[in-house]
Amino acid sequence: MNYSKDEVMQYVAEEDVKFIRLAFCDVFGKQKNISIMPDELPRAFECGIAFDASAIAGFGDEAHSDLFLHPEPETLTWLPWRPEHGKVVRMFCSITYPDGTPFEYDTRGLLKKAISDAENAGYTFFFGAEQEFYLMELDEKNNPTKIPYDNAGYMDIAPEDKGENVRREICLTLEQMGIMPESSHHEEGPGQNEIDFRFSDALTAADNVMTFQTVVKTVARRNGLFADFSPKPLPDTAGNGFHINCSAKAKESAPNFRLLLSGILEKAIPMTLFLNPREDSYKRLGQKKAPKYVSWGKENRSQLIRIPAAEGEYRRAELRSPDPTANPYIAFALLIWAGLYGIKHNKEMPEPIDINVYKADEENLRYLHKLPGSLEEARQAAQNDDFIKKYIPKAILDIYCRK
Repeated sequence: MNYSKDEVMQYVAEEDVKFIRLAFCDVFGKQKNISIMPDELPRAFECGIAFDASAIAGFGDEAHSDLFLHPEPETLTWLPWRPEHGKVVRMFCSITYPDGTPFEYDTRGLLKKAISDAENAGYTFFFGAEQEFYLMELDEKNNPTKIPYDNAGYMDIAPEDKGENVRREICLTLEQMGIMPESSHHEEGPGQNEIDFRFSDALTAADNVMTFQTVVKTVARRNGLFADFSPKPLPDTAGNGFHINCSAKAKESAPNFRLLLSGILEKAIPMTLFLNPREDSYKRLGQKKAPKYVSWGKENRSQLIRIPAAEGEYRRAELRSPDPTANPYIAFALLIWAGLYGIKHNKEMPEPIDINVYKADEENLRYLHKLPGSLEEARQAAQNDDFIKKYIPKAILDIYCRK
């Protein structure tokens, strides 16, 4: 439900809300928040709530540390795991300087800019997220271990799949928050799970990714477990992917799907830094269904981009390289801009690759470009690319490239 400011005020008064979390994230997509009491809500809506940004990556230093959070009422949701009496609710926020100027390093604002650019060009983009995670045991002091919760395999069922009830609780919690899960199952790795939800507009989809990780981590802890979203939790098993399903609609005609994909393929290498931002991201790529080359194919999970078997509104492209440590606001923004780049420049689409890239010989692969093989390679590719430098603020690029 999309609430107005007045409706939020009414909800808080009638539903015994005692704490309001104002949520945002740093440039790496790590969620932050400030909690305020209901009496402070009118001020939050009117002029924002100040916070010290000097300790947030990319948000400034001690000399220019004051920024303001402005809650967006349409993002209101309650947190079902908090007490029923004295409820806690959350809203995502936009960020400004004290004079009201939008804060340019707010990555949620960056996605809004990409959405606006797409609308001005006559396009609306939609995204669906598929994120994988491991459920790990905790030690006697409740610290995370690297011991998987079970030894089940792909789409196994109980009793081998011990995560079934945890996934159920996650899905029901998401549903209570207005996020509709589409499917859930055990993944390939021991203790590895996946929950998918339906596509939505770009900003809602990115907000849902942020909410999803919070819910998964919270429910896991309530069950005495640790949810590990890192790219490669265990050395010899499947890594965690963040498969991004992307589609677009045009105002006046059907969008040229091939041009959109051509832009994403052309900019895949320099975008990799933001889709795979950690050292261990590169331990995942190139093995166990994670792509290594810039290629695409139909219904082919060995490719960077897969076109699933679907028709009509469900026709989409699935980007398989990102991992869950990517900031979804930056990831979706770059994919929008890359798609618009392909459309604007009328880029030719390479031919699909219908072979299994993981098993192909070097002769069949020698014409394909490789994704960066390390974080340093990804940094170099991003720093040397005009597309990245045009759309990613220098301060954010410098932080991602900092050693």
